[in-house]
Amino acid sequence: MMMFVFVLIYLMLVLLRPQDYPQMAGFGIPILPLAMVSAAIAWVFSREKRFNAPQYLLLPLFLVALFLSLAVTGWIGGARIAAVDFLPCVISFFLLANAVNRPSYTRVIMTVIVLCAFVLAVHGVQQASSGVGWTGQTTVEDGRIQYVGIFSDPNDLGMLFVISIPMAVYLGSRGGFLGMRRLFWFCGCLLLCYGIYLTNSRGSFLAVVTMTAVYIWIQRGRVWAAMLGAGALVLLRLMPSRLDQLNVQESSASGRIDAWYEGMQMFITHPLLGVGAGQFTQHHYLTAHNSIILVLAETGIIGFALWFAFIGYGFWMMYRIVRFEPEFEDEDDILEWQDARTIALALLVALSGFFAAAFFLSRSYVILLYLLSALVVAHHSNVLARFPALGELRLGNHVLRWIVLTLGAVACFYVVLKVLLAMG
Repeated sequence: MMMFVFVLIYLMLVLLRPQDYPQMAGFGIPILPLAMVSAAIAWVFSREKRFNAPQYLLLPLFLVALFLSLAVTGWIGGARIAAVDFLPCVISFFLLANAVNRPSYTRVIMTVIVLCAFVLAVHGVQQASSGVGWTGQTTVEDGRIQYVGIFSDPNDLGMLFVISIPMAVYLGSRGGFLGMRRLFWFCGCLLLCYGIYLTNSRGSFLAVVTMTAVYIWIQRGRVWAAMLGAGALVLLRLMPSRLDQLNVQESSASGRIDAWYEGMQMFITHPLLGVGAGQFTQHHYLTAHNSIILVLAETGIIGFALWFAFIGYGFWMMYRIVRFEPEFEDEDDILEWQDARTIALALLVALSGFFAAAFFLSRSYVILLYLLSALVVAHHSNVLARFPALGELRLGNHVLRWIVLTLGAVACFYVVLKVLLAMG
């Protein structure tokens, strides 16, 4: 319990960022590192440690790949910096995945994430109306809202709103308090959608469409998902936003495609460990603008295979819970399984939204991804402990599968890139 409390405090500091307010600059207290260290100490003394998911091995190995991507060039100092910069993501993943060891804790974490997103959305509404929020942060030049710290980019702020929407929908679906709970969470969803509109992030708009399509696909089938997804895209193109400029000839899109091409060339010339973590912009004037190509270019096929498997297992875990159909006779077991499946669906939709946005952004190493992944792993472990028939996933049984999928993903991306270059 103590560990969970410390992790909860750390999570709120990561999302709300009070330590990044200009008013806090004079204090000089490293609040966030202290919170992380406190949670880590509580984890060390906890009796309930678990490492029963492939991600517990894949993520540290990816950290090693980041280090080696620079170490092999002889730049040991840079390799240490890259590893230290990514280490909080690794620690955060382990802490959250271990702390959430009960289904009720999963709901608490989802509640905290969504409530923090509400706070940031309200800040954005204030910012949009007056030009400045209570943090002292102003809108960017074109009027798009932003927050502080890791959410000082409208795209990152939009991604938080995106992954919070399916969690809010789940929390609202549970009802209670004469319908007031449902009303609160669903009104919160509208607030988050408005926040996404204020960020004017094309990736976030596309993420909402993707999440809608994934949800409908799971619940109604592919045909309905394709039809409603296409309809949603048309509707978004008609809205006053930057999405109506989305085509391969548009300067921003063209620059992204050029960056993807340069990233692929970096991978071709440095296939094993890439050009080095954080070195993409040393070889091209723009960042990759794609989370896949960024990892591929900077860490090569070795790092990308580890990262791709780490991400892939998260999707696989939630999908298998959603599709698994156990047979129960006890009504309590049925209700418990239905709740577990609904949470898995919400997390699967959130993952889909994150990566729909991250496909057009360089967000391979952001902490938000690894916090979401930790919640996914924790939920899978909790469901597996309660319903062993689901079956444990073991990395050793899937090595060949991930090698094939990794090579296939690289080949598919290369073909897509060629098509886009031809269209441009």
